[in-house]
Amino acid sequence: MWKFITLFPRAAYTQWGCAVARRLLHDGLLKVHPEVSKAIASQKAVVALESTVITHGMPYPQNLKCAREVEQIVKEHNAVPATIGIIEGKVHVGLSESHLEQLAKSKETLKVSRRDLPYVLSKGLSGGTTVSVSIIAAHKAGIPLLVTGGIGGVHRDGQNTLDISSDLTELGHTPVAVVSAGVKSILDIGRTLEYLETQGVCVATFGKTRDFPAFFTPRSGFQSPYNVTDEEEAARLIATVHHFGQDSGVLIGVPIPEEEAASGLVIDNAISQAVKEARVKGIQGKDVTPFILARICELTQGVSLTTNIALIKNNAKVGSRVACALARQNTRRYKRPSQLSEEKDRAPAKPVVIGGCNIDYVIKVEHGDMMFGGPTNRSIIRQSIGGVGRNLADCLSRLGLNPLFISAIGTDINGETIRHFCGHMDTSGVAILPEHNSAVYCAVIAPSGELNLGLGDMDIHLQITAQYVSKFEEQIRSASFVCLDGNIPASTINYVCNVAKECSVPVLFEPTDFSSACKPFKTESWKSLTYTSPNLMELWAMNQALGLPVPTELPSAVDEVVEVALRMSRPLLKHLQCVIVTLGKHGVLLCSGREDGEISLQPRKASQTSPSDLCAAHYPAISIRPEEMLNVSGAGDSFAAGLIAGILTGQETHTCVRMGLLAASHSIRSLEVISTSININSVNPQRVIEGAWPQPIYNLDGKAPANKEL
Repeated sequence: MWKFITLFPRAAYTQWGCAVARRLLHDGLLKVHPEVSKAIASQKAVVALESTVITHGMPYPQNLKCAREVEQIVKEHNAVPATIGIIEGKVHVGLSESHLEQLAKSKETLKVSRRDLPYVLSKGLSGGTTVSVSIIAAHKAGIPLLVTGGIGGVHRDGQNTLDISSDLTELGHTPVAVVSAGVKSILDIGRTLEYLETQGVCVATFGKTRDFPAFFTPRSGFQSPYNVTDEEEAARLIATVHHFGQDSGVLIGVPIPEEEAASGLVIDNAISQAVKEARVKGIQGKDVTPFILARICELTQGVSLTTNIALIKNNAKVGSRVACALARQNTRRYKRPSQLSEEKDRAPAKPVVIGGCNIDYVIKVEHGDMMFGGPTNRSIIRQSIGGVGRNLADCLSRLGLNPLFISAIGTDINGETIRHFCGHMDTSGVAILPEHNSAVYCAVIAPSGELNLGLGDMDIHLQITAQYVSKFEEQIRSASFVCLDGNIPASTINYVCNVAKECSVPVLFEPTDFSSACKPFKTESWKSLTYTSPNLMELWAMNQALGLPVPTELPSAVDEVVEVALRMSRPLLKHLQCVIVTLGKHGVLLCSGREDGEISLQPRKASQTSPSDLCAAHYPAISIRPEEMLNVSGAGDSFAAGLIAGILTGQETHTCVRMGLLAASHSIRSLEVISTSININSVNPQRVIEGAWPQPIYNLDGKAPANKEL
């Protein structure tokens, strides 16, 4: 009996509800997937997903592709997806791949609402669950939040036909929050909002305004009673409903992003025609919505389907972030102050990353020479979220290390975009400054692939001052690792290095570019660094800042590159433990002292003296086909994060480097700066086979080996 009790978070549901759920589990009518069950028991974030969008909302194979992508989005945002469906008379909370494919392909599945549920279960049939049945199942399994495209509502002319979706009445007496793009725009939105008020359902728009969304478009012309500006505020609203003991649910309306919204006029015209055709053909009841949606797709030549998929994915992102925030709040709520104090005392040290975050625009000119003086250059323009510090914190978060990220953004639209994109990270150290612009960087790339022009509005990085960072001194002193990027002021670098040195905290300096690489080396700060990871030009700038002789010209041949990198690294190793020189397509050169005959990346204790013998190891890059290379801007940061993850998990040197190389290869193959496919398994050399791992080539005497195979 007790094994069922662990499925339900304390105070979330009544004893009666738990008893019913245990009976359903015992009778086999409710089947909770093991991964979902484990997540619920450990009070992790779980997102329930309905399945009529699979069975009746889209054609095959788009429905299966969309369902898989939505589940992947939930996973990427650190939550567990639980798609709900009915398979042969059993309600499944969390579907296997085979069951997902069965629902997507089958022509025999039913659309199951509350009214249909007893019949479908008693007959052993299969079906897609509407919002009403999905929130029933989610509630019984102990999942407080459901994501869908749009809920049902009051149909047009519903005041005469009384055609009202059971989604609304179910929300009125089931305490589950639903995240959706409002109600389907084929319905009477105004009367639906009135009916939700009658049912006692709290409705709020996710965003800065109370504009209630209209499914395909961000604004319906109607207002929600309330709005929540971010996931934390949404989670507090949902948690309050649960903890006060209200029986009704919450509806969070998420407007579709403007760039994904379909033309309102085109959609409205298609809806009017489809509704008229349904009336003429005598289509009624639960068959109305599938008919109208399919007809709208035909009339808009697929625009509505594309928009439908976009809004579902957007809802999954927002819903996952809300679920994570809700899980954090619930976990903290159910612990006594003494427990929280004890956990704080024994909490493991976490990394701290201090650096810039910005919006990146990459403009690639399609062909020919760039034309100046007014003509338009045909280009491909892509926006992404970047910044060296942010990239490091993003990648470390995906590798399970949950670093504290300290940075600064503005209150403008770019700042809001950054904040929402970084919902999976600990951004409690990010200052939000109303009188400053968030950082923006624009790179203009020639058809040859070379950087032609770089433009940046980076002044906000100067606000990451030593005074601001000192607010987090306790976290820095107790950190397992500190990463600094070259965007922050030299005075801030100096302050952090001094604090870290007092507490023997290892520090890595990640240069952002040639001009920033020299910042620590203009003072004594650099002697407190443990690691640095420059490219060849940045290493040249470091040597020049120290007044050391530097080559007048940097080589391009690999043998000469390795030799010059090794020669310029040697003086830094008088104080640094390791210099990691990134060589692009030539791989990585690791320069360090030797301990017991091997290079060691693990931080030395303060009492230990620096090894007298110096050693270098050259690791060739992982081979990637040209057609697979989509983005190189985050490769170096991904490499550094993978390397740090290896160090912090106690891996030996070769494994640390290979973890970094694997992380870099994922980001190179991704359109995102930091690939969302990066996780602790995808960068594990023991699990990932990337051909034969090349053995590092050692150098002990300061001269590069003559190896033509490099």
